[in-house]
Amino acid sequence: MSEKVITAKALSVGYGRKVIVDGLDIEVCAGEILTIIGPNGAGKSTVLRSIASQLPLLGGAVRINDTDITAMSLNEIAKKLSVCFTDRISAEKMTCEDIVSTGRYPYTGRLGILSDTDRKAVREAMELTGVTYLADTDIRCISDGQRQTVMLARAIAQEPQVLILDEPTSFLDINNKLRLLSILKELVRSRNIAVVQTLHELDLAQRFSDKILCIAHGKADRTGTPEEIFSGSYISELYDISCGSFDNLFGTAEAQPREGEPQIFVIGGGGSGLPVYRRLQRQGIPFAAGVIHENDVEYNAAKSLASVLITEKAFEPIGEESLNKALSVMQKCRQVICCVESFGTMNTGNKTLLERAVSMGLLIKS
Repeated sequence: MSEKVITAKALSVGYGRKVIVDGLDIEVCAGEILTIIGPNGAGKSTVLRSIASQLPLLGGAVRINDTDITAMSLNEIAKKLSVCFTDRISAEKMTCEDIVSTGRYPYTGRLGILSDTDRKAVREAMELTGVTYLADTDIRCISDGQRQTVMLARAIAQEPQVLILDEPTSFLDINNKLRLLSILKELVRSRNIAVVQTLHELDLAQRFSDKILCIAHGKADRTGTPEEIFSGSYISELYDISCGSFDNLFGTAEAQPREGEPQIFVIGGGGSGLPVYRRLQRQGIPFAAGVIHENDVEYNAAKSLASVLITEKAFEPIGEESLNKALSVMQKCRQVICCVESFGTMNTGNKTLLERAVSMGLLIKS
């Protein structure tokens, strides 16, 4: 069992006397990433700032290695815990390396003179985050995404036991989102630190977290592994999704289906129909899809986007009942799109659909 690095008990957080989140319990172990998710305004950032002592607690206690954080000096806290928030920093004539070097302030004393050990920590942090090439660049002259990565390097240079990040991927493109989160996973593994972060990207939270804390309605709504959180209809309930749907399997959202009698029938399967489903939805065209097996990779998307969906049980060949349903719907459509390039034992029925569409002159290119 890993050591508990940070513990919060019966935490109440907010601004002034206004409580935003109440009765919160958090435990994060060394070598673990805890991600906090929840709807806008739920209090995720407030929780992080309270844990980091940037906001006074309204109730409860936060402990680092069994020491109450209120009994620690700011310098002691800084040696144990570093933060990386998305606030824009204002710094005059400071290079990116200067900014990263400020992460060593808990160790340099009042004069702020860097030792060889400090310089080594700064250099390693910049190399790890891939911002060495920005070392001599004015912090004011880089992009938001680059600035976010430089600030992460600063937090890493601090050599904390706990790293707290608020929306660390906010300004990053997809490649750098994945890169940053991969860096965090490597830090957790190689340095055995604990990470507490907030994320809006649910697919990334699902893939890069060890535990997930869900906050809603002023309380901790649920805590668990990604597998426990991303199951059933929980995410849809947490975010009160009413204008679309959420796919737990892939951590993705789909738009609402277009209502009305289907105008186009899509023969799909194996993921081949996904681009067509989404294109038709964007164009405002109601469509039918089938015959899709219930364990097919595109089943959830088809269920969300098609106005009519004909399915077959998982691992079963397309049966006569499903085929007849599909033929009945297809005959009422003005066009048919076939996304499948080959047919096997399980989807022979879809080959029959294609042949019938050709004979009726309904088939068009996708």
